[in-house]
Amino acid sequence: MAGDKIICHCKQVSYIDIRKAMIAGARTVQEIKDMTGAATGCGRCVGEIEKILASVCGCKGVSLEDVVNAVKNGAETTEKVAEITGAGSACGRCKALVQNVIDIKR
Repeated sequence: MAGDKIICHCKQVSYIDIRKAMIAGARTVQEIKDMTGAATGCGRCVGEIEKILASVCGCKGVSLEDVVNAVKNGAETTEKVAEITGAGSACGRCKALVQNVIDIKR
């Protein structure tokens, strides 16, 4: 998805704003709301935010759940997560988020 794509039109929150919030630790719609203001207007963007929250790696189609499970099962580096799930093994844009999952283990 294009980084500058506006997800929340009421608050002008882009895809990249949401991904940055995820890199900072946001894992729920409420945390995204708190960090970005998205979904605090009309709320029509909640479904799109949930889709973004569910995905870590668009290139390989890897979910947040897959990455969290890999970390819980012992993957301690982005390279190990990439080996297990594929996340971060293509373009690498998701590596910061993968590292955050490793750091906070959620």
